[in-house]
Amino acid sequence: MRRIVICLLVVLLCPAASALAGLDVKMAGDFRVYGIFFQNRNFTGWNATGTATEDTLQIYQRFRIRTDFITSDALKFRLGFMVTDTAWGTGTYTADAAQVSIQVYQAYLQFKWPDTKIQFTVGLQPLSLPQSPVFYDSVILASKQGTKSTAGIVITAPLIEDTLALNLGFTRRTDNGAFDATTTQVADELDLYFLTLPITLDGVDITPWAMAGVIGQGANLSSSVRAGLRSGGSYLTPTGYQDNQNLGLWAGASLVIDALAPIVFQADAIYGQTAMADAARNRRYGYFFDAGVQYTGLSFVTPEIGVWWSSGEDDSLTNGSERIPAISPNFGMANSFLFPCNQDFTNDNIGVDPTGSMGATLAFENLSFFERLSHIISLTAMTGTSSPRGMRLAVAASGGNGEYLTMGKTLAEGEWLLGLTVDSRYMIYDNLALTLETGWANLSGAKSSIWNSPTRQFTHMINDAWKVALGFKYTF
Repeated sequence: MRRIVICLLVVLLCPAASALAGLDVKMAGDFRVYGIFFQNRNFTGWNATGTATEDTLQIYQRFRIRTDFITSDALKFRLGFMVTDTAWGTGTYTADAAQVSIQVYQAYLQFKWPDTKIQFTVGLQPLSLPQSPVFYDSVILASKQGTKSTAGIVITAPLIEDTLALNLGFTRRTDNGAFDATTTQVADELDLYFLTLPITLDGVDITPWAMAGVIGQGANLSSSVRAGLRSGGSYLTPTGYQDNQNLGLWAGASLVIDALAPIVFQADAIYGQTAMADAARNRRYGYFFDAGVQYTGLSFVTPEIGVWWSSGEDDSLTNGSERIPAISPNFGMANSFLFPCNQDFTNDNIGVDPTGSMGATLAFENLSFFERLSHIISLTAMTGTSSPRGMRLAVAASGGNGEYLTMGKTLAEGEWLLGLTVDSRYMIYDNLALTLETGWANLSGAKSSIWNSPTRQFTHMINDAWKVALGFKYTF
C-alpha cells in the first residue's frame, strides 16, 4: 500500500512540481481490461510440464502510466509505473488481503551533450535490436514495444544528417549482487554490448547491427532466458557452463525497401553464437532469416505475406546446439495467435519459439468496411527444422517436456503447427477501443518418442487450442 500511495502522490504533485521548477510535465499511459477463454494453451489441458491443470476462463486487468519531466529539448527524465496483467481475484485484485504488485518499469534520464546532437539515454529503458517492422520486434532481444525494460545506457550520434547514425549501447540484464555467496568469485552477470548503424537512403532503409554478450557461469538467468541461450548438451553431467565467463556474439541486418511503393519489401539476416570456447556440448550457434512483402496501395486493407527459416538441431547433444541463441524474442506477424506480437492484450497467445523452425504467414491487416471497425486476419503454418533424435536427447537430458523444450512450442522435423487469428477492433472513442480476439491452432505430427514419459503421455492428450478474448483498451 505504501508504494501505491507514493506513486499516487507523484502523480498528484506533478502539476505543483511543474509550477515550482518550471518543468514541462507530460503524461501518457493505457488501461486494459479483458476476459479471456483459453483452452489447451499447451495443446493439452495441463501446464507445460504436465503437473497442473489449467483454468480456461480468466479476467485480467493492467495499467501503465508514463510521466516525462522535461526541462528543455535537450534534457528530460521519464518515470513509468504499472500493474502488470493480473487476474481478477488474485494479487492486487483480491478483495481480502490484496497484494501490492505495482512496479516501476521505466526510469531513465535522456539528454544531449551541450552544443552537439549526441544523445544519452541512461537508466531503466526499453531496448530492442533491429528487426523489419512487419515481423513486429526482435527475435533476439526485444522490448515488446516498450513494455519490457532493462537497465542500460544508449548513446545516439548522427554521423550524416538524415542518412547515417550510430547507436552504441550497454545493458546489464542480470547481476546476483555485489558479493558472491562464497569467497571464491564466480561471474554472475549477463552483460550485453551492442551497436546499430541505421542507414536511410531514397527508398531504402538498412540497419546493420552487432551485439556481444558476457554470460557468467553463475548468472541467475530466468528459465526462458536460460532455455534461449543454453544447449541441450549443457544439461549433461557436469551441467552448465564450465568456463567462468562465456562470450556470446550476434550480427545481422534489417532491410526495408519502399522504392516500389505501394509494394514494400522487408527482410532480416541474423547469425548468433554463445559459449564457443566452452566444452563442445555447451556451445550454441545458428542462423535466422526472414522476408516479407506488403501492399499498401489499398485504403480498406493491407495484404502481406512473410516467411522465415531458422537453423535447427542436429542429431547429437555432444556437439552443442544448432539453434540460434535468443534472449527475449517477440517475433510474429499480424497478431498471429502462435506468437506474442502485436495483440491488444497479453496472456493470449501460444508462445511458440521461432528458433529451429520455418514457416509462412498470410495476413490481411487494417481490413475495414465500416467506419471505426477494423479487422486483422492471419494464417500461419510452420514446421520444425530440428532432428527428432536431437530433440529427444535434449528433452531427456533436461528432465522432460516443458523444462527446456516444450511440445507444440519447439518443433521437430515432421511436426506442424497451423494457426488462424481473427481480431476485430471497434473504436468507441478515438482513445477507447473494444477489441475481440479469436484464435485457433492445430498441432499435428507430434513425436511420442520426444515428448512422452512414463508418467505423462502428452501426445495422447493433444487437442486444438482455442482462444476468445473480449475487452477494452483505453490510451491517453
